[in-house]
Order: sequence, then structure tokens, then C-alpha cells
Amino acid sequence: MRIQSIPVGEFQVNCYLLSNDEGDALIIDPGADAETIQDVLAEHGLRVRAYLITHGHMDHISALADLHDHAPAPVAMHPDDLAWAFSPDNHMRPFYEPPSRPKEIVRMLNDGQEWTDAGMKYRIIATPGHSPGSVCYYFPEEAILFSGDTLFAGSVGRTDLRGGNERRLKESLARLTNLPDATRVYPGHGPATTIGREKRSNPFL
Repeated sequence: MRIQSIPVGEFQVNCYLLSNDEGDALIIDPGADAETIQDVLAEHGLRVRAYLITHGHMDHISALADLHDHAPAPVAMHPDDLAWAFSPDNHMRPFYEPPSRPKEIVRMLNDGQEWTDAGMKYRIIATPGHSPGSVCYYFPEEAILFSGDTLFAGSVGRTDLRGGNERRLKESLARLTNLPDATRVYPGHGPATTIGREKRSNPFL
């Protein structure tokens, strides 16, 4: 698995491109700058096989519809965030307007589901708290976690946005501490870290 991080949008969301040797790719959280993401795909000759959404906040999904029009592929999202993610209320003006909805969202994610796309196997870990339908994508064979805005290097997701819940976030973080310490964590904003490093130094854990 090759991992490329593309910081996008006003809030510098980490949009991740995961690719294999055959040129198949997964896109995690296409938050903005659809043309930039398309340029990277074209530069490396990558074919999109799935869009994986960690949660529904506008800064993580605003390029999804444009990318999906350009390169249709299954969209995966938790129904608790899908219920409001493409509504008029999901905006942060002047930075983000409400996101356009892609033509089709075919995967309703739930805790514990296992999927394989482009030969890459991953498991859904439901981590509500930052939003009701936040999920993490765990790739056990590579010991890699894409944590969205649940866990950051040295911090955690805020709970004062729509659907945020501090108690549920603490419960979700406790679940993540059960992963192996060597698990590499790629968050929705900021640098990568590991579960072990966060257990030792993150005051929220």
C-alpha cells in the first residue's frame, strides 16, 4: 500500500490516496480542491475504486460529488452522518458552502464491518463523538488506522459542532487504545502518529 496525503481546503484536511501496484486507489475524505486531487490521480495513473468518508463535516466531503462525477466508484459513509451531511445546515461560511451530494452512496457503514477494495482489507471502527457517525478505517495487515477527526497527534476532535458528544468521544478513544501500540495513525488534520505515542503523551487519552 502506498499512502499519499494531500492537504486540501481552508482547514487543511488530509485527503489520503491509498494505492496498490496495479494503479487502483482508495480516496479517504476528499474535502476540497477536486481538481488538485484529480491531477494527482492522473499524474500517477490511478483508478478510483472507492471513496471512504470518516465523517460528514463539510471540510471532509466538499469535493466528493465533483470527484464522483469524474470517477464514479462506491461511496462509503455511516448513516448517522449521511442523514445530515448534504443538508443546507452543513456549512461553515465563508469557507464552505453546503456540500453537493454524489449521485449514489452505496455503502452504509456499521461497526465491525470488513471490506476489501483494490486488494486492501480494512475494518470499520465506529467512533462517535466528534460527530454521530464518525468512523475510523483500520487496515490490520499494515497496522494502519485512518482516524478522521477522532484522534490527532497530541489532541482529539472537538465536540462542540453538530452532533458532537464528549462522553461518546471518550468511549471511542478508549476503544482505539486497544489497538496495538505500533499502529500508525493517519488523522484528518496534522501529522501522523502512533497509538503507543498517543497513549504515552496525549492528555485526552
